Amino acid sequence: MKKWTRQLCLTSVIVLSFSLAIAQEKEPADYVNPFIGASTNVKSAGNYAGLGKTFPGAATPFGMTQVSPNTITGGDNGSGYSYEHTSIEGFALTQMSGVGWYGDLGNFLVMPGTGAVVTYPGKEGKPGGYRATYDKTSEKASAGYYTVTLSDTHIQTELTATPHCGFMRFSFPQNQQSRIQIDLARRVGGTSTRQYIKVVDDHTIEGWMKCTPAGGGWGNGDGHADYTVYFHASFSKPLKDYGVWSANIPAGWSRKRDDVLSEKYQDTVAHARILKGIQEQEGDHLGFYTSFATNEKEAVLLKTGISFVSIADAKQNLEAEIKDWNFDKVHQRAHNLWNTALSKVRISGGSEDEKVTFYTALYHTMIDPRSFQDVNGNYMGGDGKPHKADGFTKRTIFSGWDVFRSQMPLQTIINPRMVNDMVNSMVTLAEENGTHYFDRWEMMNAYSGCMVGNPVVSMVTDAFAKGIRNYDAMKAYQFSKNTVEKYGNGEKGFSGPPHSISNTLEYAYSDWCVSQLAIGVAAQLAEGKERVDSNVLIPLANDYIKYNKRSQAYKQVFDTAHHWFRPRKDDGSWEPWPAEGRMKEWYGTVECNPYQQGWFVPHDIPGMIKLMGGEEKVREDLTSFFAHTPENLLWNDYYNHANEPVHHVPFLFNRLGAPWLTQQWTRDICRRAYHNAVEGLVGNEDVGQMSAWYVLAAMGIHPICPGSTEYEITSPVFNKIVIQLDGKYAKGKTFTIIAKDNSPQNIYIQDIRLNGKGQQKINTSRDGNPAELRDKYQIDYKDIIAGGTLELQMGSKPKEDTAYLKFRI
Repeated sequence: MKKWTRQLCLTSVIVLSFSLAIAQEKEPADYVNPFIGASTNVKSAGNYAGLGKTFPGAATPFGMTQVSPNTITGGDNGSGYSYEHTSIEGFALTQMSGVGWYGDLGNFLVMPGTGAVVTYPGKEGKPGGYRATYDKTSEKASAGYYTVTLSDTHIQTELTATPHCGFMRFSFPQNQQSRIQIDLARRVGGTSTRQYIKVVDDHTIEGWMKCTPAGGGWGNGDGHADYTVYFHASFSKPLKDYGVWSANIPAGWSRKRDDVLSEKYQDTVAHARILKGIQEQEGDHLGFYTSFATNEKEAVLLKTGISFVSIADAKQNLEAEIKDWNFDKVHQRAHNLWNTALSKVRISGGSEDEKVTFYTALYHTMIDPRSFQDVNGNYMGGDGKPHKADGFTKRTIFSGWDVFRSQMPLQTIINPRMVNDMVNSMVTLAEENGTHYFDRWEMMNAYSGCMVGNPVVSMVTDAFAKGIRNYDAMKAYQFSKNTVEKYGNGEKGFSGPPHSISNTLEYAYSDWCVSQLAIGVAAQLAEGKERVDSNVLIPLANDYIKYNKRSQAYKQVFDTAHHWFRPRKDDGSWEPWPAEGRMKEWYGTVECNPYQQGWFVPHDIPGMIKLMGGEEKVREDLTSFFAHTPENLLWNDYYNHANEPVHHVPFLFNRLGAPWLTQQWTRDICRRAYHNAVEGLVGNEDVGQMSAWYVLAAMGIHPICPGSTEYEITSPVFNKIVIQLDGKYAKGKTFTIIAKDNSPQNIYIQDIRLNGKGQQKINTSRDGNPAELRDKYQIDYKDIIAGGTLELQMGSKPKEDTAYLKFRI
């Protein structure tokens, strides 16, 4: 009997332990740390690129709203927040992630308080204004939630979000004059230039905030951001003692970032008229307040729907997404949305910190491009008129020069519908605004022209090549062609000052993209059921020849005398060669030096290798490039992971007969450039690009040339990665990557098997040289979406392969 009793007890303990283990098992969303990268600290970064420039507030996957604390405006602080700041200006409903250039959004700034109304924000580190110091130990954030307690007033603030709404809960102390106020003029990097507010009933306000280039914002107005945020907001506590403040801004005053932050401007706002009990007001600098008595820890809630189309749509968004006052239910819903989105990739192995780093990176890749349409499908078009999306979700904020490299190729695997949406969004925008071409950096219908190249053309070509084609392909092609004709090397064959190298190389690549798109569209038409007129196919074939030839323009800025790329003047003569040589930053390049930019010939690596002097010479040069990179990988003149031009470079070793160096360096970069810390990114997040690089590299795959369907194989950080595939675009349900015997020491791939079949060989012969077979370190997109398993046998030393031994460095 005792024996059975002991066995029963032992069984109970095992069952209980197993149950507890299941209960404590973390879901992907539980690993998200929104504070990673939430710093604009230029001093720590050693460069204006900062260390992430993300925001820690609440959002939903690709949602319109981002409900977040704001500590600063303007400068290179595009997120509106930096962790080291000691005071909070307020809590806004819209933010940008990981950008500089003065930033934008940060609209509808809400601040709880007590005592008399204060109408100006004040400055970080100085007394005065409605901004408040906060208890850093109380500040917490997770996927879909943020909370902090303000030190002076002891008010706890909690934030959560739905795709189109923000929900705020403020727990007040006992006070006869508690208050919630809303600065309608607030905008990161400037100010909204006109506002309107109306008290609808004793719980509701609505209105709009117009943000034009005259008010600064994106690029201090140079980005041409011009949008209106409409809102419909409800308070849980009745509006009894309320009013509007209105600052008298003289008509001739400039209202860009530096002007708005000036003492003169702030003093004017500080002396704004307070119009008590007014129910409707339009003006140049407005705010709203409501005051009330509160008991100890009394919760007062504010829920707000926004729209970029109309007040009516903002109201409809709110009514659809937050029907009651259950804050916790909305918070849980936001968490669940993130968990579903992040569960598209399941990882095993790695440390807890690496899992946090991975899922936070994946989280950051799903903030933009955000939804730009309301629940009814309405969106504001490029013609300034409302439109209704037909069969796709209208999206905005395309950080082109950054995200075409890793972010969009990642999404073609895990979120192909979003990629399809983005192509549709760019095509409809180019049609609505009448330009019929794609610009580089789109934000809220604005063509900012930020950075260089033609990144939308890359995105369209990559999507089309991968079978993501639910859009008008001929329009997408024609607009791509128009783009490279407007912004390109043209018949001259190169670009001149001021960014001769960067432009020539990037335009050569986008010409290649158009050539691939031309032949791809032609093939699709030829395969169709209906007979295609040769008058359509022949021009496409001719375009393929024309733009493929133009893709060789990179050779026109290679100086054989100095054995590297060199900028040309408009007349074709060379710019003077500087004392620093190819190490000189901004020498014909953008945000980099020629040494860094020169590796960007992704569409013709064999041609680039030949131009540079052959495989051995290039391999030695590239090895030196990495060897001189500082341990911390912060901004530097060599492999500068803090900036995008070099993001494909570690994978070039796969094409240079030294795949173990790709494996070594990608593992090193994952370890050295990404951390579970506030300053955990070595540069700008850049709207998902920096994080997308990590997600792909940590999974063991990454493209060199978007527009091609090949991904390079490298050493995964994790032992097992299971990717959920989208049945609309993929034949398989999941694609699994397994790294056997993987560890921080076993970083080298010994064997590759795809669905049980051994490693393929590639023939590297060219130009009449003898054939040489090497192991293939690439996998095609079609093999990924077909489903199956990629098995990698890992070891502590590079693979002993005779085809590579002579290249061992």
